Amino acid sequence: FLLDDILLAPLNGLIWIAEKIHDQAMEELLDEEGVRQELRELYMLLETGKISEAEFEEREAALVERLEEIEAYKNGESA
Repeated sequence: FLLDDILLAPLNGLIWIAEKIHDQAMEELLDEEGVRQELRELYMLLETGKISEAEFEEREAALVERLEEIEAYKNGESA
């Protein structure tokens, strides 16, 4: 059993790293507050005239869609 542990240690290490990367990616993907902050910044850019109405609408639609996907995932629905 000791030999198995020694031989499998590199594989177990890779699995552990992959799980940590997956956890971090999911945390960033489901960061609802981060998306809301991006929306606030986007509204500020529009109000200050730093982006056009068309660019605002395009970026806003993408952010709202992300929020809807996050909500659907949290509710167990497939997006």
